[in-house]
Amino acid sequence: MIVAFGTYDTGRHPRVGVLVDGLRAHGYTVTELDRPLGLSTAERVRMLRQPWRLPALLVRLLRCWALLVGDVARHRRRHGAPGAVLVGYLGHFDVVLARLLFPRTPVVLDHLVFAGDTASDRGARGLRVRLLRGLDRLATACADVVLLDTDEHAALLADVAPARARRGVVVPVGAPRAWLDAAAPPRGHDGPLRVVFYGLFTPLQGTDVLAGALADALPRAASHAGRPIEVTMIGAGQDLPSARARLADVPGVTWHGWVDPAALPALVAAHDVCLGIFSATPKGLRVVPNKVFQGLAAGCVVVTSDTAPQRRLLGSHVELVPPADPRALADRLLALADDAALAAARERAAAGRDLVRPDVVVTPLVDALRTRRVTP
Repeated sequence: MIVAFGTYDTGRHPRVGVLVDGLRAHGYTVTELDRPLGLSTAERVRMLRQPWRLPALLVRLLRCWALLVGDVARHRRRHGAPGAVLVGYLGHFDVVLARLLFPRTPVVLDHLVFAGDTASDRGARGLRVRLLRGLDRLATACADVVLLDTDEHAALLADVAPARARRGVVVPVGAPRAWLDAAAPPRGHDGPLRVVFYGLFTPLQGTDVLAGALADALPRAASHAGRPIEVTMIGAGQDLPSARARLADVPGVTWHGWVDPAALPALVAAHDVCLGIFSATPKGLRVVPNKVFQGLAAGCVVVTSDTAPQRRLLGSHVELVPPADPRALADRLLALADDAALAAARERAAAGRDLVRPDVVVTPLVDALRTRRVTP
């Protein structure tokens, strides 16, 4: 038996659900001991960057931990010790508690986000970044296996915590089953090209690049006799005001705040094209975002930046454009408004859907567990 443990929230961060579903598909019994903290990634990072917010985080965290301690005690009485403990995404603090509660059990930490790296990407500098890198070192020291999503993040682990580099296992993000189930047959060619972007409006996303591309592509599409382009923009974040200002006078753009996670797969699947990330920031060059996997799973053509990890994992199935290049992105969207180009891109995308399934992406974790004699 494996215990999935922590304060994660699969509604906000579906990665943990992908791992759990994948392990179950390989025959493991997985029990979830989860008390969601109720904070988004942006809220957690903001608290870490603004020390005066930490007492509120600590109070909420201790309340969740008290419940988890009781959950673990009851679980141990009924089932004994688990074969392994999986600490969910954003578990920098939770893994410390897991190590204390399960001192002789293999602990797996899903470390997709390095606290220091994320804070630096969002503008933090100096002592705060150094302290957060210390938190990354503490978290990885408490784990026997550290899950990363790309080879680039595995190299970052070796840089931040050299002594823990051998604990790293690369497991791509993948997509929940709900996204695979949401895929619909391709729409006909008689309407506009429907494009969707969703996520945090942060430097990692490259939403300034995206806004520039849309401000170029949509008027050009409208001025020709071919297919127009309509874009749905979903989410919030620090770069949202500038993106909205750039696109204020551009027709064909619809804006939404956060969409309920249960409704998001079907909403995305109703579009032809799902947009990924487009920045050239250091972090933007190291990640493959959720939306790339989810867009493929939902049956969309995915357009994203041509970076080493994205090209390596899914390059033959997604449409790649140079990072931080609004003109190239605009030209690619205009090209996809052609029926033949869109049909060919759909074929490439469909051939990659199996690669994002939970049972496929979790295979390296299964191998790591078996080397530690943790079997179904």
